[in-house]
Amino acid sequence: MAIISALLIGLLFGLGILVSGMGNPAKVLNFFDFAGQWDPSLAFVMGGALLTTGLGYQIVLRRSGPLHTARFELPTVSPITPRLILGAALFGIGWGITGFCPGGLVPVIGLGKPGPVIFFAGLIVGLIGARTIQTRIARDKVFTQTSNDPN
Repeated sequence: MAIISALLIGLLFGLGILVSGMGNPAKVLNFFDFAGQWDPSLAFVMGGALLTTGLGYQIVLRRSGPLHTARFELPTVSPITPRLILGAALFGIGWGITGFCPGGLVPVIGLGKPGPVIFFAGLIVGLIGARTIQTRIARDKVFTQTSNDPN
């Protein structure tokens, strides 16, 4: 049942992306074009998403627990770190250059156009590269700590 729920929620999200026009990179790029053909509709879509999410959290968190798992998985701490700032900047730059947001990209891939598929491939390569770098940094940190340990 959890998989069916996730599928239905994903389909609803994808439909919302397509109906709102956010699958069209030109629409997104026009939002960032303040000196040209500025299109404020992305702000309204984001505002609607924030309103829906805020109300959804208010309703769902009144429940004793989620439907398809043992407990709610909510963040307990949200520190602003250099890693978070760098990730947000890279996300914004990629979105501003291509017009594709990773969440909005998935439903657009199904339209069969090459641009979204190329962006998705780049996204996957970037994720794998970032994971590889993180793993190496963590491994080097552990190696440095253990090699400096006198015991």
